[in-house]
Amino acid sequence: MNDMGHDIGGLLLTAPRTAEFDTLLTPEALALVAGLHRAFAARIRTLQAARQQRLAAAEPAAWRASVDDLADRRDSDWTVDAVPEDLQDRRVELTGPASDRKLVINALNAPVQGFMADFEDSLVPTWAALMQGQINLRDAVAGTLAHTDPDTGKVYTVDSPSVALHLRPRGLQQAETHLRVDDAPGIGALLDAGLYLFHNARPLMAQGRTPSLYLPKLDGAEDAELWNDVLNWLQDELGIPRGAVKVTVLIETLTAALQMDGILHALRNHAVALACGRWGYIASAMKTLRADPDRLWPGRQQLEMHQTFLDSLSKQLCQTAHARGALAMGGMAKRVPVHNDPAANDKALAAVRGDKQRELDNGHDGTWVAHPALAPVAAEVFGALEAPNQLGRALDWAITTDDLLAQPAGEITEVDLRNNIGVFVQYLEAWLGGQGTVALYNRMEDATTAEICRVQLWHWLHHPDAALADGRAIDTELFESVLAEELEIIEAEVGEARYAGGRFVMAAELMRGLCLAPDCADSFLAAARERLLETP
Repeated sequence: MNDMGHDIGGLLLTAPRTAEFDTLLTPEALALVAGLHRAFAARIRTLQAARQQRLAAAEPAAWRASVDDLADRRDSDWTVDAVPEDLQDRRVELTGPASDRKLVINALNAPVQGFMADFEDSLVPTWAALMQGQINLRDAVAGTLAHTDPDTGKVYTVDSPSVALHLRPRGLQQAETHLRVDDAPGIGALLDAGLYLFHNARPLMAQGRTPSLYLPKLDGAEDAELWNDVLNWLQDELGIPRGAVKVTVLIETLTAALQMDGILHALRNHAVALACGRWGYIASAMKTLRADPDRLWPGRQQLEMHQTFLDSLSKQLCQTAHARGALAMGGMAKRVPVHNDPAANDKALAAVRGDKQRELDNGHDGTWVAHPALAPVAAEVFGALEAPNQLGRALDWAITTDDLLAQPAGEITEVDLRNNIGVFVQYLEAWLGGQGTVALYNRMEDATTAEICRVQLWHWLHHPDAALADGRAIDTELFESVLAEELEIIEAEVGEARYAGGRFVMAAELMRGLCLAPDCADSFLAAARERLLETP
């Protein structure tokens, strides 16, 4: 391995270089990535600057008004292009980091309809992980994906290519620090989507399969218009028909929830589905409404789909998507099997089953699970459908903006405070070590669920009325005390050697800075990325 730090026609890569990476980073592929940046990077930065201004304003009235800005699209009669046959049945989908070769193989062999190969919430964006993810997906499309376990010698291969493959690139907000184009920082989404479609769009189409993306963290219709133009540019450059690439849009910000019609209208030649990104939606709502003195968020364990604001998101998403001819995907089941406690395992599976039944009843056509062992539970629920989807079902939910913004019921307990602190420290420690998903206390945590912990802690520490159910104020003194105790508990759980050799203290320091800062950072990822680059 050597460094690749030279300029290639205005594109500069300062990243590890291997012979295998070079099979991806061909002159033609890099020219495409550079062209994408020259066509769209400035526009993306303008959109993100406007987003930061809106977020800094933190004015609920402005966010409410955004639903009326697209009334012409909401009230007119139109539909998206027809959903391709191979994407009409999406009853159960798995997700996981694209960089894990064995995981990708197991997912493509699982009894599910789709696999979302993730470059975002569950993948730590080191250059090695990003490039390995691209290699894994290229090999999967080519039918050559295999993995030999170094310990057992067992060989893993994909049995058949029947599971639909979806790529989730990074959100438009994430920079790519190893890439510069014309001396400006790279944009992760353009690199991820550009490389993937360059290598795989035409091979997939030759196999009769649809190139498919999941688009995360859209802030509204303007972001959708940007993505539509990006896709048209890519399809033109690759010599494939416009509309050949299909997208599922994750609704995981408050403004996106208010602009679902506008998003689908902008992407009507590419969109096949909306997906209920419930965890991102929780974090977005907390950040967006953080200045509202009347809003005090209960512990995150209470923020389940029975809450009005989440159930309303689910129903509104299904109704909007179906009215426009698009599918409606459900949210992620975060619980994982509990192998050493049958009673706890039964409780976890029952919770997943109830969650999926609510989605089915609300009108969803399919759902996500984070663990293969949960696929049969989701399949049992969605197997009740007589057709591959519920597009033909009439939905007449009467959801208002007030429903989407409803104050969730519940209280804040010491357990909630401790769980947020303990989970965030342990997740961030793992993230700094290159691990993007972590099973903690019988739940699968990723960057978005960890973000809920971080934002909620900031909210409690800066809300004048925040107090535990027993009356104690949630202030800096209580936070520091609980943090110190949780670090001792973590050390006891992981062992002295693992604790000393890990990054737990660094993670705690980073969390302390983020939570005690006078304003709520847009995301913990930017600060964490700086520490990631400092660590081996």
